[in-house]
Amino acid sequence: MPRIPALPTHPIILGALLILLGEALLGIMGGIIKHLSTDLSTQQVVFFRNIAGLIMLLPILMKTGLSELKTKRFHWHLMRALVGLSAMYCYFFVLARMPLAEAFLVKLTSPFFMPLIAYIWLKESIGPNTRWAIIIGFIGVAFILRPGTDSVSYFAIIGLMGAALAALAKVTIRKMGGTESSVAIVFYFGLISAIISAPPAFYAWQEVPDQAWGWILLMGAVATLGQLALTRAYRTAPTGRIGIYVYSSVIYGALMGWLFWGEVPLWTTWLGSAFIIAAGLINIRKPAKKTFKNAKRS
Repeated sequence: MPRIPALPTHPIILGALLILLGEALLGIMGGIIKHLSTDLSTQQVVFFRNIAGLIMLLPILMKTGLSELKTKRFHWHLMRALVGLSAMYCYFFVLARMPLAEAFLVKLTSPFFMPLIAYIWLKESIGPNTRWAIIIGFIGVAFILRPGTDSVSYFAIIGLMGAALAALAKVTIRKMGGTESSVAIVFYFGLISAIISAPPAFYAWQEVPDQAWGWILLMGAVATLGQLALTRAYRTAPTGRIGIYVYSSVIYGALMGWLFWGEVPLWTTWLGSAFIIAAGLINIRKPAKKTFKNAKRS
């Protein structure tokens, strides 16, 4: 019998493969959201996403126990859920109305907002690499927005707002410190988001086609598996060595958009993506350490 190839053991290779897998799964989630948005409102899709996420958490909770959910910082969980849910509404809204590649690109600007928010809120310093990354990244965003033209993408502006809100949600997690477990953070976000997103979903309720339920369950499954793959990736290898592979989501988005919706990205989108990817590379690059030579001059 032919031997089954073993999984790579080198942490960089394994981490890179896990990121490629995770981004592919989250890309499929984005495609499913776009597909569901033809029959359902954005409010419904957000609600179903949160409910599906909670269901996927149940096996993890059964394994870890309810003691993982103890918290003395519920107010930070509430803030994180409110901000993160707002970001989700923005992201799901633009997924239904923008080409997938552009929607994924705008989402990738979130890391450029994080240092700015952390600087203002947590008084964290911004290194020279990060400053350049922010500048170059937003030049890329300008090409996607196409300001000063008749084709300016107002949907991209909403996506940019969502990216800023997502960055604020991530900085809020950092604000929580080391007292909250990963399970508690994910659970309270899912629970609070599901409760808050329920009234808007029922207000904008549209009849759910029978075939949509399978897509809804698949959306929750690929979203959870994608997050697990990314989490495992960053635990396996350093972020700076494998972080570049998150930009594979743009390729997945462009491919799915072309195959299923006939979307052909504009040249400005490709140019903007080049700037954003370059900014991401600069951002994850460690600053060079200065070396001093004590050589004697003759």
